[in-house]
Amino acid sequence: MAKKVIALANQKGGVGKTTSSLNLAYALSELGQKVLLIDFDPQSNLSMCFGIDRPDELKTTIYDLMVCIIDEKVLPNKSEYILSFNNLDLIPCSIELSAIEMSLVNVMSRELVLKMLLDHVKADYDYVIIDCMPSLGMLTVNALAACDSVLIPATPQYLSAKGLELLLQTIVRVKKRINPQIKIDGILISMFSERTKLTKEILNLMNDAYSEHIKIFQSKIPMSIKVGEASYRYKSIIEYDPKCKVALAYQNFGKEYLCNGN
Repeated sequence: MAKKVIALANQKGGVGKTTSSLNLAYALSELGQKVLLIDFDPQSNLSMCFGIDRPDELKTTIYDLMVCIIDEKVLPNKSEYILSFNNLDLIPCSIELSAIEMSLVNVMSRELVLKMLLDHVKADYDYVIIDCMPSLGMLTVNALAACDSVLIPATPQYLSAKGLELLLQTIVRVKKRINPQIKIDGILISMFSERTKLTKEILNLMNDAYSEHIKIFQSKIPMSIKVGEASYRYKSIIEYDPKCKVALAYQNFGKEYLCNGN
């Protein structure tokens, strides 16, 4: 059984969800953990990070697997839909996933489709990491229903900080109605620039608003063009330049995450 299923969620785009999903997974794998990544965003950015330039041409993606669950059909063999890259496994995504919300309208227990799917695969892994889409629609609710905990990437910007309130309200509703075991691991600050006054002010705002109830991780992920360079070469930043400040920050975060009992 997986130690933990983690959803990286924030309805605001551009906060580093995909980069953090990939690099947390890589950092955990370096620490001896077996990790499965789920690309759960129709934009398919996580799949593209692994060099899958045309995910819509893949034979089987997360969309096809969810359709199997909805239609109560037998899932294909894992070798047909779990792709392996070095020490990481991936269930890829394509733009087709954007159509699944319409398919879920009349489905019984529609919030639990992803959970039913993960019940077939998670026993093989220490961690399953779900890279959620930037919304609070039915796909994100499925991720929250399927996970043990939520990790919230956020940037030290005013709108990002304010947007956390909607996400937290959604998590509370899911906890009450669907997944009473769900917990919030904490907030991971990404795109951090400690030199700017605004960053310090927003960080203080976030600490004042949330730190009593939600952990804000000590590790903060700095801004760097190296992240874009790594993505261009289909690598995690830890693979691409293990000595750069972003790679070191993600490695430290992986250790901090495990040290906090996760």
